[in-house]
Amino acid sequence: MSIEVNQLSKSYGAQKALDEVTFQAKPGQILGFLGPNGAGKSTTMKIATGYLAADSGDVLIKGVSVGKHPKVVSRMLGYLPEHNPLYPDMYISEFLHFVGSLYAIDKKKIEVRIRHVMERCGLMPEKSKRIGQLSKGYRQRVGLAKALIHDPEIIILDEPTTGLDPNQLVEIRGLIREISEQKTLIISTHIMQEVEAICEKVVIIHRGKVVAQDLLQNLTVSGQSDGLILETEEPLELGWFERFPVRTIRELAPNRFLLLSSEPIPVLRKQVMTLLAEKNLSLVEMKHQSKNLEAIFHQLTQSR
Repeated sequence: MSIEVNQLSKSYGAQKALDEVTFQAKPGQILGFLGPNGAGKSTTMKIATGYLAADSGDVLIKGVSVGKHPKVVSRMLGYLPEHNPLYPDMYISEFLHFVGSLYAIDKKKIEVRIRHVMERCGLMPEKSKRIGQLSKGYRQRVGLAKALIHDPEIIILDEPTTGLDPNQLVEIRGLIREISEQKTLIISTHIMQEVEAICEKVVIIHRGKVVAQDLLQNLTVSGQSDGLILETEEPLELGWFERFPVRTIRELAPNRFLLLSSEPIPVLRKQVMTLLAEKNLSLVEMKHQSKNLEAIFHQLTQSR
């Protein structure tokens, strides 16, 4: 079952949070929805799950409109919000039983279903504890179990690994990979390492607009230039680089630029060193930035 996000727009007063956001996620493929904080990721996820209404555009789940039929779509979706809402005084099975009742799961099947998701999410070792006694990693597992309890075909996870330690990260990533084998799964995050570790397709959003979307492999292989980050103590003038093999220049900070090269980086580096000597500039930093996801993300989302 696929999820189609079609030209979503949303404003909060004078601030436009989303501007015609469009992308599609397919079964068996983990989609990473990547962007800086405040880019519009959570707003998109809330609209996609029916928690928030769009100003225009729509989300289709198996052809069903979220805007027009939110209750119908809610049964097809499993959602883990950024701030995982749990009841700390409840036991894990008690909480999952409560959630299952909200989805009207057959009473004859609910106990089997609870045990299944607890086993799948690795919660059995902590089954006798109240949720408030669990570590952050296990609370995230409870959130995933909650999203899975009604066996939805589409799973949406908003910042699922925030605050986890390295061991917990490995465990949750493995669980997400396992879940994705038979589901359509979207992960919203600002952590590029998260996307590189588990996602196949990437959608990058910046200031409410989609600025890139492709398979991760395609995105990191083509369409972007290698770059040279240059920082000096003195101000740099853009005119100095007109004769250089530079396709684009992005200002990252005062006196700090990213030069996207149209030639091999050693050629550009040699010319920059000559310029530094000619202008008697004090070099703070000069480094090669290759075509990895971090570099691409930086190029696409850095404010000019």
